[in-house]
Amino acid sequence: MLKNVEFYLIKDMRQRGMNITQIADSLGRDRKTIRKWLKKDESSKYQRSVKKTSILDPFKPYIKARMEEGCFNAVVLFDEIKAQGYPGQIRLLRSFMEPLRPVVKTKATLRYETAPGKQAQVDGDILR
Repeated sequence: MLKNVEFYLIKDMRQRGMNITQIADSLGRDRKTIRKWLKKDESSKYQRSVKKTSILDPFKPYIKARMEEGCFNAVVLFDEIKAQGYPGQIRLLRSFMEPLRPVVKTKATLRYETAPGKQAQVDGDILR
């Protein structure tokens, strides 16, 4: 899609006597695009795309409230909203919840060291 500035630039170049190929080469556009825009009398207006509604929209306030309470399990929330009449799949719920989940920055394991001779590890097969 061309910007308004390019539209007026194309019109100006054409009025100065440049042909379609020269305009296309100087702007890095295809000749068919230049030809199409030269046929128009004015540039196209920007039209914001309409946001589609989701089947999850009626349940989003409930999901956010439950996540603020500390429930981050999608399966549990899926069962709860399914009981309220949610007709969709769990995939949509998971994709909605993903950016709202807190990022865990702690390590999964913690190293615990003791002085030599204070602790030992024994394999269970040896004791038989």
